[in-house]
Amino acid sequence: MDDKLETIQNICQKIVDTTNLYSFSKLDDQQVYSLMRLREISHRIVNERDSRVTRNDVISAMCFYINRLAGKCKDIVDIMNKMSYKDLDDQQMQQLSRLKELLCGIVDGAKDVETEPSRIVEQGMVSDIWMTESLEVEPIDSCNDDIPLGETQIVAIEDKQAVAEARLANQYCDMSHVKHSISWPPNGSLTLEWVVEMMKTLELSSRNYTPSEFQLIMPVSVVDSILNVAASILHKEPNCLEIDCHGEVSNVVIVGDIHGHYHDLLHLFELANFPSESQYYVFNGNYVDRGAWGLEVFLVLLAWKILMPDRVYLLRGNHETRFCTSSYGFEKEVRTKYGEQGEKVYHRCLETFKELPLAAIIAGKVYTTHGGLFRKPCNPDVQNDKETRTRKLEIGSLQDLSKLERFFVDIPTKDEDPNIILADVLWSNPSKVDGLRENQARGVGLLWGPDFTEAFLKLSNLKLIIRSHEGPDSRDGKIDFDDMIMGYSTDHDIESGKLYTLFSAPDFPQFGQKSYCNEGAYATLKHPDFETPSFHTFKAVDKPKIDICYFGCEGHDLDLDLTLMALADAVSSNNSSPIEIHSGVDFEALGILNPPSWSITLTDDATGTQNVPIPKAPVVEGLPLPPSIEEPHKAAYEYFLELIAGLKFMLQTTENKNKIHISHRKRKKCN
Repeated sequence: MDDKLETIQNICQKIVDTTNLYSFSKLDDQQVYSLMRLREISHRIVNERDSRVTRNDVISAMCFYINRLAGKCKDIVDIMNKMSYKDLDDQQMQQLSRLKELLCGIVDGAKDVETEPSRIVEQGMVSDIWMTESLEVEPIDSCNDDIPLGETQIVAIEDKQAVAEARLANQYCDMSHVKHSISWPPNGSLTLEWVVEMMKTLELSSRNYTPSEFQLIMPVSVVDSILNVAASILHKEPNCLEIDCHGEVSNVVIVGDIHGHYHDLLHLFELANFPSESQYYVFNGNYVDRGAWGLEVFLVLLAWKILMPDRVYLLRGNHETRFCTSSYGFEKEVRTKYGEQGEKVYHRCLETFKELPLAAIIAGKVYTTHGGLFRKPCNPDVQNDKETRTRKLEIGSLQDLSKLERFFVDIPTKDEDPNIILADVLWSNPSKVDGLRENQARGVGLLWGPDFTEAFLKLSNLKLIIRSHEGPDSRDGKIDFDDMIMGYSTDHDIESGKLYTLFSAPDFPQFGQKSYCNEGAYATLKHPDFETPSFHTFKAVDKPKIDICYFGCEGHDLDLDLTLMALADAVSSNNSSPIEIHSGVDFEALGILNPPSWSITLTDDATGTQNVPIPKAPVVEGLPLPPSIEEPHKAAYEYFLELIAGLKFMLQTTENKNKIHISHRKRKKCN
């Protein structure tokens, strides 16, 4: 090789080396193209190749470098996905979130280049992709010593914010799936733009981030702010809201159970439009559990409540309790999404649940709630347990509902508790059979027939009831009711009006072996005929794939758990001694010297022989007795009827406890 050629090759090698290290962030597309063409010419001279450098050669070289850059970025993203965030504060988590956004954008841009290489020149992708080539990964101490984030670095530039803004503005490098972490407004005042951006950000993060990365997008500080502000608003609202929209040209949208179907909620907003000055929303509860995005649903609805407190109304459902959320997914969802801070966030949600109102009267004509009707509470001055058990149930009034103490994390379950109607409002179901009675199958709430729907509407001067609480799973096998596959049903059609059930979670449930492929529905009430609702059905939208074990197993029966809760409470709180129970019965006058006792001897392999008290049953068949029966026969009849009911109750306890244990073992397999 002559000296002249060697000198030229040395110069060309320096051009290649310098180009490899050069940051393209301040070059436009033509300059990047020219520099890459110069590099390719120099590279061929160094390798003694005399072929002409074509446009396709330059594009291929650019694709190579973009893919190499994308590979480095993907390696860093993989490291970030494995690291622990438990020791990072909100600011550090926001920095990590921004870093990951930039890296994912480069990776996605490279995919576009791979499918359509010519676009990098023809449509101006060059400078935008290379704009982020100079990003430096600042070393952040990882909580996992095996994964030192920051070992892989790219050449640094000074203004990372400019890089982020430039890349996010690039319409060809699609970054719609990545957003910065959500920040609470500096002045603490939410705007429509902020709420809408929050909804979009959470939707996109659900598709592109793992549940454990949720805290990168929604910092704990923002969650605290939403919960605190919303709780203060909800606390001031009465048990039964009065939504007065008589004199306005307005619509009221009523939404049933959502159960963590966040993407379907967004679709519902698309169909019905956002809340506005002329459009009210009433949500009937059950925002969480049995779905993967209950936290997103709850936080977004609270944000709307903060933004428009006089247009958005959130009622409480039976799943807004500690009992349900600890068993049906929400607690595990929160702990998964927030790690060591999950317990704090979960308990803050529980505290907010108890602030939710219970019902609403719309335009003085429509009663809407989660479960349904409720009993007239016991007189707190009456301490006679026997009278409490045997008295006939009466329908409660709106005045009774207004006096209720609602601020409980879990519902009262004892009949003598004057706040037992909280359980009724959240848990009761309609029946096709006339009458008002306790729901013995569930051990909580009531069953009421068409006659009591009529009585309640007349008593309250109302025309319509819209409740929720039952979906297609609850109606499965109930041949006398609609199956809820369309998302709503007409349950009672009586003289004074109608009773509807409304369910807004399509393709329910998200978890479990059986999906009902049902549609969701929402109701619209329009001025001036608010008592004539129109129902709108919608199908489920596509959702991201989720790991069921993030949120718990669905292989257990809610009714069984409820029965066990009620029975265990009865056994623990009603263990009166035999002497106490029959102290008012004069058995000797009847010639009975050895009356049966309220205990039974049982043998257990673990505990040996025990004398177990028989619990009092919440409902006693055969009572009240006809007034023609006199003492001492009356007291004796009552004694034996109560004893028989207690024995049946005890057998039911044992059977259901065994079923629950089997159910819980299945559930643990998912954990």
